[in-house]
Amino acid sequence: MITVLFFGPVAERVGASRLEIGHMDGMRLGDVRAQLQQRYPQAFEIVSIAAVNGEQARDDALMLSDHSELVFMSKFSGG
Repeated sequence: MITVLFFGPVAERVGASRLEIGHMDGMRLGDVRAQLQQRYPQAFEIVSIAAVNGEQARDDALMLSDHSELVFMSKFSGG
């Protein structure tokens, strides 16, 4: 299984802060992103940051292993 976490406004638009997705051999970050983007287009229009296992990921070709943790979030600001 792959754990997918959503933060802030992305979680609000998905309606959940966490999902579990079945892992398949050869699965890549872009595969998960595309699958979720189809289900939650309103959330993924504001996603600007993705992380895999605690590290920012910019390459959709990044291979995922079973038990990977993905994070999708939008830019944020604080003060």
